[in-house]
Amino acid sequence: MAEETPAPSNGQAAPQMQMALQKIYARDVSFEVPNAPKVFQEEGQPQVQLNLSHKANAIEGENYEVILTLTVTCTLNERTAYLAEVHQAGVFSFVGFDQQNLSAVLATYCPNVLFPFARQTISDLVLNGGFPPLLLQPINFDALYAQQQQQAQQQGQLGGDGEKPILNA
Repeated sequence: MAEETPAPSNGQAAPQMQMALQKIYARDVSFEVPNAPKVFQEEGQPQVQLNLSHKANAIEGENYEVILTLTVTCTLNERTAYLAEVHQAGVFSFVGFDQQNLSAVLATYCPNVLFPFARQTISDLVLNGGFPPLLLQPINFDALYAQQQQQAQQQGQLGGDGEKPILNA
Protein backbone atom coordinates (compact mmCIF):
# COMPACT_ATOMS: atom_id res chain seq x y z
CA MET A 1 0.00 0.00 0.00
CA ALA A 2 1.43 3.36 -1.02
CA GLU A 3 1.81 6.13 1.51
CA GLU A 4 0.58 9.57 0.67
CA THR A 5 2.08 12.73 2.05
CA PRO A 6 -0.57 15.29 2.92
CA ALA A 7 -0.37 18.54 0.98
CA PRO A 8 0.42 21.71 2.93
CA SER A 9 -2.66 23.44 4.30
CA ASN A 10 -2.18 26.49 2.05
CA GLY A 11 -2.92 24.34 -1.01
CA GLN A 12 0.56 24.56 -2.56
CA ALA A 13 2.71 21.51 -3.06
CA ALA A 14 5.84 21.31 -0.92
CA PRO A 15 9.00 21.94 -2.96
CA GLN A 16 10.74 18.71 -3.90
CA MET A 17 14.47 18.52 -3.29
CA GLN A 18 16.17 16.61 -6.10
CA MET A 19 19.80 15.98 -6.77
CA ALA A 20 21.50 14.17 -9.62
CA LEU A 21 25.05 13.24 -10.47
CA GLN A 22 25.79 14.33 -14.03
CA LYS A 23 29.48 13.46 -14.50
CA ILE A 24 32.62 12.36 -12.62
CA TYR A 25 36.06 13.07 -14.06
CA ALA A 26 39.71 13.59 -13.18
CA ARG A 27 40.29 17.31 -13.65
CA ASP A 28 44.02 17.25 -12.91
CA VAL A 29 46.44 14.46 -11.97
CA SER A 30 50.11 14.81 -11.05
CA PHE A 31 52.79 12.42 -9.81
CA GLU A 32 56.40 13.36 -9.14
CA VAL A 33 59.43 11.42 -7.92
CA PRO A 34 61.99 14.22 -7.57
CA ASN A 35 64.77 12.08 -6.10
CA ALA A 36 64.57 9.07 -8.42
CA PRO A 37 66.34 6.72 -8.76
CA LYS A 38 68.24 7.28 -5.49
CA VAL A 39 65.04 7.19 -3.43
CA PHE A 40 64.49 3.52 -4.31
CA GLN A 41 67.80 2.58 -2.66
CA GLU A 42 67.25 4.43 0.62
CA GLU A 43 66.38 2.69 3.86
CA GLY A 44 64.06 4.10 6.49
CA GLN A 45 60.47 4.59 7.50
CA PRO A 46 58.47 6.68 5.01
CA GLN A 47 56.25 9.47 6.36
CA VAL A 48 53.02 10.10 4.45
CA GLN A 49 51.07 13.34 4.73
CA LEU A 50 47.61 13.88 3.22
CA ASN A 51 46.25 17.34 2.46
CA LEU A 52 42.61 17.57 1.52
CA SER A 53 40.48 20.39 0.21
CA HIS A 54 37.39 20.87 -1.85
CA LYS A 55 35.48 23.62 -3.53
CA ALA A 56 32.15 23.99 -5.29
CA ASN A 57 31.55 26.30 -8.22
CA ALA A 58 28.14 27.20 -9.55
CA ILE A 59 27.89 26.57 -13.26
CA GLU A 60 24.97 26.92 -15.65
CA GLY A 61 21.46 26.53 -14.27
CA GLU A 62 21.23 24.56 -11.05
CA ASN A 63 24.47 22.67 -11.69
CA TYR A 64 27.60 22.77 -9.57
CA GLU A 65 31.09 21.54 -10.25
CA VAL A 66 32.61 20.10 -7.09
CA ILE A 67 36.37 19.54 -7.02
CA LEU A 68 37.95 17.36 -4.35
CA THR A 69 41.73 17.78 -4.14
CA LEU A 70 43.95 15.18 -2.48
CA THR A 71 47.66 15.82 -2.17
CA VAL A 72 49.85 13.05 -0.79
CA THR A 73 53.46 13.79 0.10
CA CYS A 74 55.72 10.92 1.08
CA THR A 75 59.08 11.73 2.64
CA LEU A 76 61.92 9.35 3.38
CA ASN A 77 64.84 10.55 5.51
CA GLU A 78 63.56 14.15 5.19
CA ARG A 79 63.63 14.00 1.37
CA THR A 80 60.57 13.83 -0.84
CA ALA A 81 60.07 10.29 -2.11
CA TYR A 82 56.96 11.16 -4.12
CA LEU A 83 54.22 13.72 -4.47
CA ALA A 84 50.83 12.67 -5.83
CA GLU A 85 47.98 15.09 -6.41
CA VAL A 86 44.50 14.46 -7.79
CA HIS A 87 41.75 16.97 -8.51
CA GLN A 88 38.70 14.70 -8.75
CA ALA A 89 35.66 16.56 -10.01
CA GLY A 90 32.00 15.99 -10.55
CA VAL A 91 29.03 17.87 -11.91
CA PHE A 92 25.95 17.68 -9.69
CA SER A 93 22.54 19.24 -10.22
CA PHE A 94 20.27 20.38 -7.39
CA VAL A 95 16.64 21.44 -7.51
CA GLY A 96 14.61 22.78 -4.59
CA PHE A 97 17.44 23.16 -2.06
CA ASP A 98 17.62 26.18 0.21
CA GLN A 99 21.07 27.69 0.74
CA GLN A 100 21.70 25.96 4.06
CA ASN A 101 20.83 22.48 2.76
CA LEU A 102 22.70 23.10 -0.48
CA SER A 103 25.87 24.12 1.41
CA ALA A 104 25.65 20.99 3.55
CA VAL A 105 25.16 18.67 0.56
CA LEU A 106 27.99 20.30 -1.41
CA ALA A 107 30.32 19.86 1.59
CA THR A 108 29.34 16.32 2.57
CA TYR A 109 27.51 14.26 -0.03
CA CYS A 110 29.52 15.41 -3.06
CA PRO A 111 32.98 14.78 -1.53
CA ASN A 112 31.74 11.39 -0.28
CA VAL A 113 30.84 10.50 -3.87
CA LEU A 114 34.16 11.76 -5.28
CA PHE A 115 36.54 10.40 -2.63
CA PRO A 116 36.61 6.73 -3.73
CA PHE A 117 37.58 7.79 -7.26
CA ALA A 118 40.35 10.09 -5.99
CA ARG A 119 41.59 7.43 -3.56
CA GLN A 120 41.81 4.85 -6.35
CA THR A 121 43.69 7.27 -8.61
CA ILE A 122 46.20 8.07 -5.84
CA SER A 123 46.68 4.37 -5.16
CA ASP A 124 47.29 3.63 -8.84
CA LEU A 125 49.74 6.52 -9.20
CA VAL A 126 51.79 5.42 -6.19
CA LEU A 127 51.87 1.77 -7.26
CA ASN A 128 52.71 2.61 -10.89
CA GLY A 129 55.42 4.96 -9.60
CA GLY A 130 57.30 1.97 -8.18
CA PHE A 131 56.29 2.37 -4.53
CA PRO A 132 54.44 0.04 -2.15
CA PRO A 133 50.63 0.32 -2.32
CA LEU A 134 49.02 3.23 -0.48
CA LEU A 135 45.47 2.82 0.78
CA LEU A 136 43.97 6.02 2.13
CA GLN A 137 41.51 5.51 4.95
CA PRO A 138 37.89 6.65 4.51
CA ILE A 139 37.13 10.23 5.46
CA ASN A 140 34.03 11.34 7.34
CA PHE A 141 33.06 14.49 5.45
CA ASP A 142 29.93 14.87 7.61
CA ALA A 143 32.11 15.18 10.73
CA LEU A 144 34.49 17.59 8.96
CA TYR A 145 31.57 19.78 7.91
CA ALA A 146 30.08 19.74 11.43
CA GLN A 147 33.46 20.71 12.88
CA GLN A 148 33.87 23.52 10.34
CA GLN A 149 30.36 24.81 11.10
CA GLN A 150 31.07 24.75 14.83
CA GLN A 151 34.32 26.68 14.32
CA ALA A 152 32.56 29.23 12.11
CA GLN A 153 29.85 29.68 14.76
CA GLN A 154 32.46 30.18 17.49
CA GLN A 155 34.33 32.70 15.35
CA GLY A 156 31.04 34.49 14.71
CA GLN A 157 30.48 34.76 18.46
CA LEU A 158 34.00 36.11 18.81
CA GLY A 159 33.45 38.76 16.16
CA GLY A 160 34.54 36.83 13.05
CA ASP A 161 33.74 38.04 9.55
CA GLY A 162 30.61 35.87 9.28
CA GLU A 163 31.65 34.07 6.09
CA LYS A 164 31.19 30.32 6.07
CA PRO A 165 33.47 28.43 3.71
CA ILE A 166 32.07 25.11 2.57
CA LEU A 167 34.93 22.95 3.83
CA ASN A 168 38.53 23.35 4.81
CA ALA A 169 40.31 20.19 5.82
